[in-house]
Amino acid sequence: MMSKKTCVGISAGIVISAIGIFALIQSLGIQNILVDERLEVGEFASYQFNAPKHSREILNMTGDAFHVKVQTPGLGLQIDDDFKKEVSFEWFILEDGQNRIEIQNTGNSEIHIEGTFEGFSDPLLLTFHGLVIITGMVIIGLSVGFSARKHRGF
Repeated sequence: MMSKKTCVGISAGIVISAIGIFALIQSLGIQNILVDERLEVGEFASYQFNAPKHSREILNMTGDAFHVKVQTPGLGLQIDDDFKKEVSFEWFILEDGQNRIEIQNTGNSEIHIEGTFEGFSDPLLLTFHGLVIITGMVIIGLSVGFSARKHRGF
């Protein structure tokens, strides 16, 4: 027969492991990264993500004046220019790899940045989800181990 503390420990371990498994499943595959940000005068924003081949990227900016630098892998989109009022970019990735976007507000008013990027999730997150799952299993093991009967002698 298990004690009440053992049942609570096993239940907590199962819940923690289930949360880790759910988060791991959600983070697999291509993720949509939504950007909706405002930059004050003189501020700088940088976005960096790994994207698979043929993924679609969208970036819209409105404001007084701003400098945009976009670097995509291979012979893809390469932009390093100043813009005024409004600019929109939409492109497809030609090679797997890292994309880098830098935006500097050079105008006299705030700029509004909106975008949708498709990219792979960070491998460090996969490790984190694995650690959460292992933590739940350790809690289950400790709970069961402490409830075992202690034998006297041999």
